[in-house]
Amino acid sequence: MENKNGKPQRKTNMENKKQYLFTSEVVSPGHPDKCADIIADTIVDKLIIEDKNSRVASEVFVAGKNVIIGGEVKSTCQLSDKEYEDLVKSALAKIGYDGKSSFTKEQCLHPDDVNVQVLLNQQSPDISQGVDQTTGDIGAGDQGIMFGFASTETADYMPAAISYARMLSDKVYNYALKHNHKLGVDIKTQVTIDYGTKENFENCKPQKIHTIVVSAPSVEDMDIKDVRELIQGLIDDSGLPTNMYDKDSTIIHINPTGRYVSHSSLHDSGLTGRKLIVDSFGGYSPIGGGAQSSKDYTKVDRSGLYAARWIAKHIVASGLALKAVVQISYAIGVARPTSVSVDTMGTFTKLNDDELSAFVMDSFSLTPKWITDKFALDKPSEETFLYADVASRGQVGQSDYPWEKLDELEKFANL
Repeated sequence: MENKNGKPQRKTNMENKKQYLFTSEVVSPGHPDKCADIIADTIVDKLIIEDKNSRVASEVFVAGKNVIIGGEVKSTCQLSDKEYEDLVKSALAKIGYDGKSSFTKEQCLHPDDVNVQVLLNQQSPDISQGVDQTTGDIGAGDQGIMFGFASTETADYMPAAISYARMLSDKVYNYALKHNHKLGVDIKTQVTIDYGTKENFENCKPQKIHTIVVSAPSVEDMDIKDVRELIQGLIDDSGLPTNMYDKDSTIIHINPTGRYVSHSSLHDSGLTGRKLIVDSFGGYSPIGGGAQSSKDYTKVDRSGLYAARWIAKHIVASGLALKAVVQISYAIGVARPTSVSVDTMGTFTKLNDDELSAFVMDSFSLTPKWITDKFALDKPSEETFLYADVASRGQVGQSDYPWEKLDELEKFANL
């Protein structure tokens, strides 16, 4: 190729190196935003287990040593401020802020320092008259839009970058829980996937892990070289697929500032609902307008996401598409969705998006009661699922969640 002066034109870096990169991040349960989510859903669990008809929207703000609980509750389970305080401290201890680590009270949150303020009101009767209907059905607890997504990129039908970032986060976090004399639990991971080309991205064909970032707090007396060596070992042992991860060619950043000791809400405040992309699909899909954590099952921000993910996963797992986005919308107090749509982004096989959308609308009522009964959302327990556990692990993509079960696969596969 010649330039306008007739001389040979050098290839640019873009021409020499074919790349198409996409990145997702994950935060561990010890991140202040996740602490707020987990505390909020610990309250949801307690109230619904005691009274399955509880209506809950309890936002949590964690700042410094202070935990503020606000919002609305309607339940026969009446908790005192002391009981709310006990729930908060129990949740923090389970997360890893139990006062037993080697970090000082200036470096991370200790439970005996926590001050809990409860600012809860009764749910508005204007809402409850639309939700609890005389027919026995449940009206949507709010208006809004929800998106579910699935992809063939991984065995659990989740996108690659967030799946691998979760694997890394889980590995480092679980190590920190068991070795709190070395690492703290306020951890962030990030994975960049190289798809090679946009076409590969569109057709769910990740090529390799391009970059990994891990930030995990370490105790004061650990040398940064030792910290990086420790975490590098955890990365190598995390179970990343060998065809995607090559230690020698992957760019790896571990505690890139060189020092990460002070952590927790003492050094970064937390709020419910601020990690929606972490909780869902890592940026591969649109997300709805509301959070899941802090809300009972009548709030379609929660139940609608679970239903949309369930449908999208069935569409992809049955071979009807390589990937799918499912949107559901609701009007407050109205049981049936106002709309349902399927977008396979051009990857459908047998039925097009119009036909898939019509099938979903005709086959599943998707009312809050249908979703609640389908996934037993009004029966959280240690044996089935707990909302606090869902808050810590991500709202979707974990095979043991009821809304991740492929229990209607034959119906989809036979279309």
